Parts: sequence; C-alpha cells; structure tokens
Amino acid sequence: MHVLATAGHVDHGKSTLVRALTGMEPDRYAEERRRGLTLDLGFAWTTLDDEVLAFVDVPGHERFVTTMLAGIGPVPAVLLVVAADGGWMPQSQEHLDALDALGVRHGLLVVTRCDLASPGAVLAVARERLAGTSLAGVPDVAVSATTGDGMDDLRAALVRPARSPPRPDPQAPVRLWVDRSFRITGAGTVVTGTLAAGRVRRGDRLWLPGHGEVTVRGLQSLGGDVPEVAATARVAVNLRGVDRDQVRRGDALLTPGRHLETTLVDARVRGAADLPPECLLHLGSAGVSVRVRPLGDDLVRLRLASALPLRTGDVGLLRDPGRHLVLGGLTVLDVDPPPLRRRGAARQRADVLAGVSGTPDAAGELDRRGVVRRDHLLALGISPDDVEALAGRVVGDREWLLSPARAEAARRALRGEAERWTRENPLEEGLPVEAARQRLGLPSARLLAALVQPPLAIRDGRVVPERPVDDLPRAVRAGVDAVLADLAAAPYAAPEAHRLRDLGLGPRELAAAVRTGALARVGEAVYLAPAAVAAATEPLRALPQPFTLAQARQAWGTSRRVAIPLLQHLDARGLTRRLPDDSRHLLHPEQPREETRSRGHLETTDGA
Repeated sequence: MHVLATAGHVDHGKSTLVRALTGMEPDRYAEERRRGLTLDLGFAWTTLDDEVLAFVDVPGHERFVTTMLAGIGPVPAVLLVVAADGGWMPQSQEHLDALDALGVRHGLLVVTRCDLASPGAVLAVARERLAGTSLAGVPDVAVSATTGDGMDDLRAALVRPARSPPRPDPQAPVRLWVDRSFRITGAGTVVTGTLAAGRVRRGDRLWLPGHGEVTVRGLQSLGGDVPEVAATARVAVNLRGVDRDQVRRGDALLTPGRHLETTLVDARVRGAADLPPECLLHLGSAGVSVRVRPLGDDLVRLRLASALPLRTGDVGLLRDPGRHLVLGGLTVLDVDPPPLRRRGAARQRADVLAGVSGTPDAAGELDRRGVVRRDHLLALGISPDDVEALAGRVVGDREWLLSPARAEAARRALRGEAERWTRENPLEEGLPVEAARQRLGLPSARLLAALVQPPLAIRDGRVVPERPVDDLPRAVRAGVDAVLADLAAAPYAAPEAHRLRDLGLGPRELAAAVRTGALARVGEAVYLAPAAVAAATEPLRALPQPFTLAQARQAWGTSRRVAIPLLQHLDARGLTRRLPDDSRHLLHPEQPREETRSRGHLETTDGA
C-alpha cells in the first residue's frame, strides 16, 4: 500500500480530487459537506494497477494548520494541489514550507480546476516555488476533477515507480502516531494512523506512553478486518486496556522498549537563521511547545513541554503559530543528551554534535557516552543486530557495554587501584569487587569482571593478582591462636593492646585475622572470638529487664572497654534496644540467633 497526503490552499479542490480518484467521500462530517470546507483529516483509498493507494486528506484553511501537520507528519508522499483559477496562495506556501521542512521528497504537483482556467501560468509559478525544496522535480499533472480531463494522466503518474517512496522495513519497531481516536459500542477504543514502519498483529502488546501496556484486540485496513498490517498502511486499531479519553491525536502506539520518551533533545535545524526562545515542534502527528537553547551554528537543544517517544534520526519541524510561519526542519541527533552545567558547555556540545549525522550509529553512541545499557541503544534507534554486533567487539556484560576508550582507561585505573590496595592492605587477599566498581564509576560488578585480564583475576569477590593466596601467615596464625587460647577461659575478656602487640598482631595482622573470620572486631582494639560475639545475648537472658551497662558487663565478666562496643553491636542489629533514658538496655523478646559472620568484622556506632 502507498499512502499519500494532500496539501494546498483551502478551496483548491483537494477533497474533490480525492473523491474523483477513489469514489469515496473523504469529508466525514455533515458540516464539512454542507460548507464545502474540510475541517478535519479525511481518509479514502483506491486500487490502481494492483497498487493500493490510500489518501489522507488534510484541511487547507490557515486555522487548521496543526491538523494538516498531524496528517502529513507520518506520511511519506504528497499530492500538492494548486487551483488553476486560484493560483499560488498563502497556504500553498505554508504547506510547501512544512513539506520541505519535513524532507518529503515523493509525490506529485497537481494543478486542479483546469476547466475554469488555463494551468500554464500557475504551473510555472508552482514549479518555481518548488525549486530548491525537497519536492523539486516531482512530476506535475494538470486535471479537472469535474470534467475528468487529465485524470488518466494523474492515475498513471500515481503508480509510476520512479518517485515512489522506498519500501519500509516490516521488521522495524512500531510507532503508530495516532491521528484519530473514538469509541465503538461493543468494541471499545479505536485509534487510527499511518503505519510508517513495522508490522502490527492482532494480539500484539504495545506501549502507550502515559498509560502503559495495551493489547491489539482487532485490526482494520481499507475498511476490512485483517489479522495483521505491515507498513506502509492506513490502519485502525481496536485496543483493549485503555479508555477513549486516555488516548488522543499526537499519542503513539509503540513496540515496548524501542523508543525513549523524552522531554530533552539535541537537534540540527535546517533553514532557520534565528529561532525564537519558544515555538512549536511538530513531529509525527504530535505538536508540542518547546523552549529553544542555541548550541552553535545550526544546533539547538529543545526542552519539550510534554514527553514524546523519539529516536535518533527523527525528522520534524519548528513553527511559529502566531506568525503562521514554518521556522525550519530539524533532525533529532540525541534524545538523551548530557546536562550542560559548566561555562562553555554549549559550545563543547556543539563540537561533539557537529560530527553526528542523525543516522542511528551504535559505535558512535557508545563512544560519546562511554558506558551505556544495551536496551538504551535500542531505545535510541539502534537495531538489535547492530547492538549485538557492537557487543561482540567491545567489553560488556548482559546489560552494559563499555566503549574501547573507557574500557582501556578503566583497566589502567583498576591496575592502579589494585596496587594501591595491596600496598595499603598487604595482608588482604585483594581489592573487593564492589569497592573496585565504585572507584572506577562502573554501573555493575559484572561489567567490572568483564574488564579484568592478566595479571589480575577475580577470586572470592576480590580483584587479586594471578598467584596463589595463602591463609594467614604462620606468625599471624600463631598470634591469633594465642588470643583464642586466652579467650577460651574468659570469652569476653578481650586482650589488651599491649598483649596484641606482644603477640605480633598489629593493625594489618588483625585486619587479616578479621577478614579470614579468625577474630571478630567489635571496637577500637577490641577483638573477640566470632562464636562469642554470636552468643553474646545468652548471658543477658538471666538479667532483669531492662538492664544497665554495668549489669551486662558483669554478666559477660568483662570491662567497660569491651561491654560498650559489644552492646552497640547488639543494639545496631536489633538484638537489644537502648531505652530513651540512654542508660538502660532491653533484650529483644523475639531476637533471632545471630550467625557467626564469615569475615568477623562488626560495624559499631558511637556512644553506649
């Protein structure tokens, strides 16, 4: 199916032409037929030489330019209509400016009402106006829909392949811009639009921004029920899961996860020397207010008043409705641009965007972002095949990808961090993966793991050199065994600092003992057997509730030096509770038994 929109000034015979071509009435409302004035979008179709042609008939009055743009926005080809007895008029020019801004290159120039005036002068003016636009050189036909003169030439031109739009990709993600929504009794909500790419099937689940998932209950195309529709086509979609008042013109039905709903885009503008700070963006069937921030040359940042589902490479136009002026066309370059916070950031951003074509580019997006989710690339407009091909060439995991430059920088930084950690922690096995991830600013531990290469490896959740890692050194193990022997007789009588020093257990040796679970640290220079810490609530059960620090100290047979941090540990884990008077504690009546922590390190809080 080929879909074409009409365009041109009011009363130049657009609807009459569609009626003559199709035998169908494009004006849907009685008022339109009574006044002879198209007020809304109309639809009709016909078959010529086995080619199905569908027409979107748009209003030509200046008050309905927004409606006209909603009709031509998703449509790849146009019939630009000029009346022989009317000549080139204001909306002829405004419609041409809009088509040129949108980059519409396919269609026909049709001079109508040739029974009322000779077409020659008007045709010459129209050709002159089209010169230098995207429609320059399109075929032209002079007709009279009333007498039928020239209509056979028009039909032949419509099926001539030379200026036909290229066939769209039926496997592309769906974005059906809604140009009409209504309710049918017994069927529910129905929306219509021009399907420009992809394929919609009955039973498909699509995404409606602002609402959520909806289901395709039924499909119609060319007035008949169909199981599926492939682009390009006019289609009516019966939806389950959404009310009529929840979907309107300018909304879009989407393949889930394949478009980014955004209010901030960077774009390249064509044909606009000086943009006002506020104007209207028209894209697809949508029209939203935008604030314009120049970046440099032909590059701008647009802040949208409401989110639209956009992709890299989308084409739209900017318009000043007060002056009835098309300001220029635009191509979306980035639907997820970085913030501009520093002085000179706009100019720097323009330098980056100067090399961006607007064609979705997986490698380019990754290079500019450094690190990106795979599904984010899909939402930016990259095809799944291109994402997978890129993933095979760069560092990544199931979710994230790293650019080559960012990966090399991260590897160098990781080696430096691992060496620094080893110097600062000579008795520890290696740098914890989570600590490494945070230091490198990476979004996932799996991504960090994908970076690691010799002479580093990951073992037991740590980044370590590729060499055997022994248990505690013999001297440290001897000192720890001596401490545990001391504690066997008095489990809560933690050895004094001088005892630890005499045993050769300095801060690093003690840290290693805690890391391996040989000892538990409950406070500054306070080390106990992990099993004793795990069982610390047992002696408290015999105490009157609530109890004081002194009573706990006596129950444990220890000093304030040990009792204070040990109570802090129990309070922090909800095994005991410090009362508001700050001097008494209460054993939790349904406390869980605390298991010995494998690494023995216990965080404490300040105060008793």
